[in-house]
Amino acid sequence: MSTVTETRPADLPVFAPVARRPFGLARHAAALARRSLIKTMRNPEQLLDVVLQPILFTGLFAFLLGGAVAGGTEAYLQSLVPGLFVMLTLMATMQSGTSFCDDLNSGLFDRFRSMPIGRSAPLIGAAVGDVVRYVLTIVVLLGFSTLIGFRVETDAAHALGAAVLAIGLAFAFSWVFVLFGAVMREPSGVQGLGLVLVMPFTFGSNLLAPTETLPGWLQAWVDVNPASVAMEACRGLLTGGDVTGEVVSTVLWSVGIIAVFAPLAVAAYRRRV
Repeated sequence: MSTVTETRPADLPVFAPVARRPFGLARHAAALARRSLIKTMRNPEQLLDVVLQPILFTGLFAFLLGGAVAGGTEAYLQSLVPGLFVMLTLMATMQSGTSFCDDLNSGLFDRFRSMPIGRSAPLIGAAVGDVVRYVLTIVVLLGFSTLIGFRVETDAAHALGAAVLAIGLAFAFSWVFVLFGAVMREPSGVQGLGLVLVMPFTFGSNLLAPTETLPGWLQAWVDVNPASVAMEACRGLLTGGDVTGEVVSTVLWSVGIIAVFAPLAVAAYRRRV
């Protein structure tokens, strides 16, 4: 009776277990968010939409509709600009999905999968890295609208609160587009589906006209539309009024959207890679 002894080749290294560092996922996500930010800064053409859209939409809506809706451009700007805080940041979220889908197709995430990082870190990094787009959108919007007559009627703290509220909702919606990017094969498909999704939320709202002037069926949608709630909250924060309920509702909507779509995006990503 013979005994088989298994030997390990002399040149095969033996690795000790790697100790987990605290806050590893947060650190990995922050590093990948920084990578996303550097990528955007090195390709400034990716920011053309968030620079030009605030100027284009503000000018078109204010000068075409201001007289008919509010009797004048400056009066209309006081209602329009807070709504554009929400509309334009939501439109900027589509880039999150298209960029994520493009990175998946390039094989970049195959390298991430071989690294000792959290599986959700690349998704969190992609979503957080795009926050700079939302910030730039609001900066350009405020700058241009101030030039043509908009005025903040509260104070800097309330204006900052409106910006944070709009960016928070946009960050929540970006997880919807990250999910699309993980599921769909082509970035163009993500962009096309994104437009179909964003339009009812942005234009099917109280952005351009008061809710009471809309048809009854559309009023029912506007009342439950999170974008409409966020627009009302931003109006109160920028031009005055008690909008505590709207602010709380917007925060709850943002948290709820992240709670639903972030896990779905991570699950779809794991299936894809």
